[in-house]
Amino acid sequence: MSIAFVFPGQGSQAVGMGAGLAEAFPAAKAVFDEVDEALGQKLSTLMWDGPEADLTLTENAQPALMAVSLAAMRALESTGFSLPEKVAYVAGHSLGEYSALAAAGALTLGDTARLLKTRGRAMQDAVPVGEGAMAALLGADLAQAQELAEAASDGECCQAANDNAPGQVVISGTKTAIERAVELAPKYGARRAVLLPVSAPFHCALMQPAADAMAEALSGVTISAPAVPVVANVLAEPITDPEAIRSRLVEQVTGMVRWRETMEFLAGNGVDTVYEVGAGRVLTGMARRLDGVEARSVGTPEELESAAAALNG
Repeated sequence: MSIAFVFPGQGSQAVGMGAGLAEAFPAAKAVFDEVDEALGQKLSTLMWDGPEADLTLTENAQPALMAVSLAAMRALESTGFSLPEKVAYVAGHSLGEYSALAAAGALTLGDTARLLKTRGRAMQDAVPVGEGAMAALLGADLAQAQELAEAASDGECCQAANDNAPGQVVISGTKTAIERAVELAPKYGARRAVLLPVSAPFHCALMQPAADAMAEALSGVTISAPAVPVVANVLAEPITDPEAIRSRLVEQVTGMVRWRETMEFLAGNGVDTVYEVGAGRVLTGMARRLDGVEARSVGTPEELESAAAALNG
């Protein structure tokens, strides 16, 4: 059996996430306390009590989702689990790449929380609210999505942002270009095109100011070689060199999340079991589309105990 751990991105947040882990595992509670201290903010209170509108803000959702992932990791490790001994690769969807790096020891928990706070704020500030948009194309492949984005751009930014799974591609850009793309989508093979309830157009060229902010923030942070290879979003290939990781994290802000290819890389390199560590089950659902790959979620005390029994057996 070859195992990969994957870590969720924005959209998986929900009020109450991580509360059960904090109650059941002192190691998980310690993660939430450390993140609160690193940010100078009672993020854990917001996560567990809401309001949802504040938790959904990008600058809160990003460190909050990472905190749940790392709380689950530390709780799992408290059962005797060892990531380097059991796991071949780690990967994370967008902000989840930071969770993956922290889980693998490349970034400290405090630095990761602060970086994601900066990243969330910078991504929100890069484009005025209402000027950008994203849409999911269902039934279209990446080539079709790219043709559609080019046709809809009309001199504006419109590009593929997330190649999530076969038949599920997300496009990002100016609001007017994305609205044109939604109208044109059936002509380019999409069964449906759905505008997403997001506050900014992530993973496109409009995010360049945020990429610049992250280049500055990352320049002052120590990155160590991860204990296991991290499959980078923008490459869909594993990296371990700290300076390569630093560069890829900057590129990731404007670059496409190559998640379909990431999962295909894992499956093609012997991975037969994927654990989604953290809130929600979005990545679990995507992994289950792969032939011969078993996918499990690790986000609640019950799921964690089941995972610990399987991984430590």
